[in-house]
Amino acid sequence: MLLIKNVNIKLNSDFSDVVSLLASALKINKNLIVSARLYRKSVDARHKNNIVFCCSFLAEFTDEKSILKRFKNSEIYNKKPYVWKTAKSNGKRPVIVGFGPAGIFAALVLARAGLNPIVIERGESVDDRIKSVNTFFGGGKLNTESNVQFGEGGAGTFSDGKLNTGTKDERIRVILETFVKFGADKKILYEAKPHIGTDVLRIVIKNIRNEIIRLGGEVRFNCRMDNLLVENGKVTSILVTENGVKSQIDCDKLILCIGHSARDTFKMLKDGGVSMERKAFSVGARIEHLQENINKSLYGEFWNSPYLNAADYKMAVHLDSGRGVYTFCMCPGGEVINASSEEKMTAVNGMSYMARDGKNANSALLVDVRPDDLEGDDILAGVEFQRNIESKAYGVKNGAVPYCTVGDLLGIESNKNSVSPTVRPHTVKTEMSSVLPDFVCDSLRKALPLFDKKIKGFSAPEAILTFPETRSSSPVRILRDKEFNSLNVKGLFPTGEGAGYAGGIMSAAVDGMKVAEAVIDSI
Repeated sequence: MLLIKNVNIKLNSDFSDVVSLLASALKINKNLIVSARLYRKSVDARHKNNIVFCCSFLAEFTDEKSILKRFKNSEIYNKKPYVWKTAKSNGKRPVIVGFGPAGIFAALVLARAGLNPIVIERGESVDDRIKSVNTFFGGGKLNTESNVQFGEGGAGTFSDGKLNTGTKDERIRVILETFVKFGADKKILYEAKPHIGTDVLRIVIKNIRNEIIRLGGEVRFNCRMDNLLVENGKVTSILVTENGVKSQIDCDKLILCIGHSARDTFKMLKDGGVSMERKAFSVGARIEHLQENINKSLYGEFWNSPYLNAADYKMAVHLDSGRGVYTFCMCPGGEVINASSEEKMTAVNGMSYMARDGKNANSALLVDVRPDDLEGDDILAGVEFQRNIESKAYGVKNGAVPYCTVGDLLGIESNKNSVSPTVRPHTVKTEMSSVLPDFVCDSLRKALPLFDKKIKGFSAPEAILTFPETRSSSPVRILRDKEFNSLNVKGLFPTGEGAGYAGGIMSAAVDGMKVAEAVIDSI
């Protein structure tokens, strides 16, 4: 089988007949192709007057040697499939704390190995969680145990469901295939920037959970880990509160997938002496434009083509100050959401559905925060830095979410009012400097005109900035060795975003699989 790369395909091409499509693109008789499938598909919009799809194909040919000679962008494809590990139980069930991407795929690996994992998740099952979140979005009470941050699927459940990653790992294909098996569209297997959308992701997560249970695993919702019990430097059990009832779960293998917002758990681990360190993270705002304007800027005359999805972007700049400013988790046709998880604190994030058909585009616009930006030497100084910002945001007007326009930030007047904030339920217009630190505001002022050079209209004065975005990553790292074990607690396996080893759905899922494999090897 050969991998044929960098094949340009016209926008209006028929992808239902891949053999004919490839034969036409290569200008060969289709009888020379035994079989073919689309391997990768991306949009090449470098030339606005001639946008094409840049594709790769996996194909079998009657004479592969001649194809290899004729086409320089062809190579033999011989990747070996991922092998799911099996194991013999030592009688003790491994425990996983947290059921986000890392926890889900760690549980799936262990369940398929026959180890019957126990998963505990402080939040609710996805259906109940949606009700709690919608109540909050509608102006009701925040459920501090089950919200945008906590609950089945983790923070990714209320996101864009993006599955692209810079991580190069054989497990990525397995994760995508698993998503497809349990309800995602097959196109995520070949799209260069695959996404599920928060609506479809919720269905997929439930189906994977049921598969874990079918394989002998157990998933307990409304079950929070309160303490970690250690004897002679080894994990022996955890104390939990499940539906208001306290109990103890014995274990000698504990996979910690707590997510980047489990601040109370960070403190418990710190107080228990678990090796941790401060790490860099980022804060900033969510920027909103009309999706139509982003399409026009990136696609030119093809902006309304039925063959193109809503345009997205990813940008970064380094300022003379040494600060990095970058866009993150861009949500085409999405909405900004109130992602708070603690009372009297406000934080925002972005979310979009599979269709990505909302009026606005939004993205995080973030400035890096380094450990030396923080006061004192407390390991949890980053958490307090985040909390201080979130508390100021809440205090602007009784929990209404603060926003301003780009014009407000840059001191530019605008006679347009075309972009409206999408965050619910209440907003309040205020100066960004009343919430975010001066170095963040100054960095955004300098970065916006630079981004405008990359995407025309990005710093348009009518664009909306909703803030604060403080939960893009964990402000701490729970240290582990090359076998994924905590540096000073044997049997404790820090995993995923909350532990400081991932930065999105895919990288967290990959980390969860790696750690589960290490647990299997350690039995």
